[in-house]
Amino acid sequence: MPVPVPRQRDTPATESGQAVLPQASLTLLVIEDDPAGGLTVPEILDADRHRIRLRTARNLTEAARLLTPDVHCILLDLALPEPGAASRAQAAAAAASNGSAAGGDDDAPAAADQLDTLRRVLALAPRHAVLVLTAEADAERAAEAVRVGAQDFLFRDELDGRLLSRAIRYAVERKRADIAQYKLAESKLRAQENARLERGLLPTPLLEGSDLRFAARYRPGRSRALLGGDFYDTVRTPDGTVHAMIGDVCGHGPDEAALGVELRIAWRALTLAGLCGDDLLATLQEVLEVERPCEEIFATLCTVDISPDGRRAGLCLAGHPAPLVSRPGRPARLLPYENSGPALGLLPKARWPRRQVELGGTWSLMLYTDGLIEGRIGEGKERLGQDGMVEMINRHIARGLSGEGLLEASVTEARRLNGGELTDDVAVVLLSRNAA
Repeated sequence: MPVPVPRQRDTPATESGQAVLPQASLTLLVIEDDPAGGLTVPEILDADRHRIRLRTARNLTEAARLLTPDVHCILLDLALPEPGAASRAQAAAAAASNGSAAGGDDDAPAAADQLDTLRRVLALAPRHAVLVLTAEADAERAAEAVRVGAQDFLFRDELDGRLLSRAIRYAVERKRADIAQYKLAESKLRAQENARLERGLLPTPLLEGSDLRFAARYRPGRSRALLGGDFYDTVRTPDGTVHAMIGDVCGHGPDEAALGVELRIAWRALTLAGLCGDDLLATLQEVLEVERPCEEIFATLCTVDISPDGRRAGLCLAGHPAPLVSRPGRPARLLPYENSGPALGLLPKARWPRRQVELGGTWSLMLYTDGLIEGRIGEGKERLGQDGMVEMINRHIARGLSGEGLLEASVTEARRLNGGELTDDVAVVLLSRNAA
C-alpha cells in the first residue's frame, strides 16, 4: 500500500535559485521506495503554522545524499528493501508476470532485514529524529524498532497530515532531549575523568617533617575540560632532602595527560628509591620512550633537590624553563640555566648536568611550566616571557604577596595581559622557607 505522506509543493525561489522558506521551518526526509507516491495529504504544518519541507529518497544511497544539516526528522518505511533487493514495485511487477499475487509473504523483507535497514539509517543519521512507518499488523515489529532507536512508529492506514505533523514535532523534541541527556552524562564522565587525572597529575606533596611551605596552582588551557600534560610533585626522602619537580608533556590530549601521570609516578618512585639528578632523568627518559604513543612526543622537566638544612639545592633542567628564586631585600631572579640538558625523548643517551645553587636561610623558589610565560601581552605578538614574568613577580612581592596569594595574583595577571584564558596549560609550584 502506498505511504500516505504529503508530497512537497513547489517552493518559490529567489533570483539566485535558492528557496525562500519560513524561518525556523522543519525539514522531513522520507525514505520509501514506491515511485507511484500516493502522497495524498497536500501539506503538513508545524506548531507555528510553518510548512514542513519534504525531501524524498527511494533508497539509502539517495538518503545519504539528501541528508544535509537542515534535515530535522527522517520518516522511514520499514518495508524498504535491503540495498540490492528489488523494490516493492519491481517485486509486484515480477509477481504479476509470473501469474502470482503481489504482496505475499515472499514480497516483504524479513523482520530482521527491516530492522537492519533501520540500524543503517540510525548509523547514517545519529543526531536526527527517526520515525518508522509500518502496517498495523506489524505492531510488534514497530515496537521493536523503537527499542532499536527510532523515536516513534506510525501505521500507514491511520496516517494523515495532522497526525504526521504532531509525530514529527514529538520526535524532534524527544531526540533533542535524548541528545541533551547524553551530553549531560558525557560531561559527568568527563568531570570524573578530570578528577582522576587531577589526582594523578597534581598529587598531595609528601613533606611531613619538613619546615618548607608548599603552594601550587594549575589552570587548564583555553577550551579544554580535561587536564593537559603538565604535572608536578614534591616528596621528602628519609635523609631530610626535599625533592621537587615540574614537567610538561607536549600536547594536550588524554594520551599526553596519561603519560604525564606515568612520568610523575615514576619520578616519585625513583626518587624515594634514591635516584637523583642525571641518573633519575635518564631512567625517566627510558620510561617515556616505552610509554609514549608516538616518537614525536617529548617532555620537559625541572627537578630540584633541597638539602636537609634548606640552604642549598641541586638543579637539573631537561629543556624546561629555569626556576625563579626570591630572597628578602633582593629582587627575584632566575636560577642559572646554562648547560641544561635536552627535553626527555629528543636525544638518545643524553645527559643532564646537576648544578648546585645557594639559597640562603629565607627564600622562595618558584617552578612553573611554559604556559605562564608564553601568554601574549595585549593584542600584539609579544609574549610575556621570562623577563616579563620576573618583573611581574617582583611587583607582587613588593605588594607583600607570598604563598598562595602570590601564585593566584601571578596567574590572574598573566590571563589579563593575554586578554583572556591562556592557550597552554599553566602549572606553578612555590616552595618557601623562613629561617626564623
